[in-house]
Amino acid sequence: MNLQPVKFELEPTTIWSFPDRGNWATHSGSYRGNWSPYIPRNLILRYSNERDWVLDQFVGSGTTIVEAKLLNRNAIGVDVNEEAIKLAEKNIQFGSNSAPKIFLKQGNAVELDFLKDRSIDLICTHPPYADIIKYSQNIEGDISLLCMEDFLEKMSKVATESYRVLKKNKICAVMMGDIRKAGNVVPLGFRTMEKFLQAGFKSKEIIIKEQHNCKSTKYWNNRNNSFLLLAHEYIFVFQK
Repeated sequence: MNLQPVKFELEPTTIWSFPDRGNWATHSGSYRGNWSPYIPRNLILRYSNERDWVLDQFVGSGTTIVEAKLLNRNAIGVDVNEEAIKLAEKNIQFGSNSAPKIFLKQGNAVELDFLKDRSIDLICTHPPYADIIKYSQNIEGDISLLCMEDFLEKMSKVATESYRVLKKNKICAVMMGDIRKAGNVVPLGFRTMEKFLQAGFKSKEIIIKEQHNCKSTKYWNNRNNSFLLLAHEYIFVFQK
């Protein structure tokens, strides 16, 4: 197993594009909606140090915590879905030269009461985009089941909890995309960004991430539409 990417370099600008999605260690694109490991690798290397504590409260299949382990960061992964926690647990079962502390917990991102105030060095997370991809049928607290307005109400609480657990001057990085309803773009990204600003964060960077290998692209390309395909997402880098 190759545990490191080939010829990796930190991204130098606010435009990120990864046509090669990345398949080192246990990474794969089989978990729908997970982000490329190049993204948390860039964020972890740029905004944290070895043995820092990294939090991903929407851990999914575990991409962030796999990268944290490879980069010798302690990490906490949280997800409301028990099946996601099981998958993440499986994905971190590999040997490496470092031995950081890795914890996985089924829980809700809106209430991280098991974490102390100012205990986290970096938040690095990729929430669902409202109900575009539903990750469960009826799990209580699963925000991927919510319409946009209800989703944003919950993201306001996520932002407040993120601010509480993060240490002063540290970074919270969140990837979010826009959605389209009835042919019109709904700026879910910027509306989510506003929730984190209202929670007290400062906007340090706004990164545009080019989208590749989207499963719905072929479907929409075969239809006669009067709108452009959404081919970008945002990585909002906030500072406490």
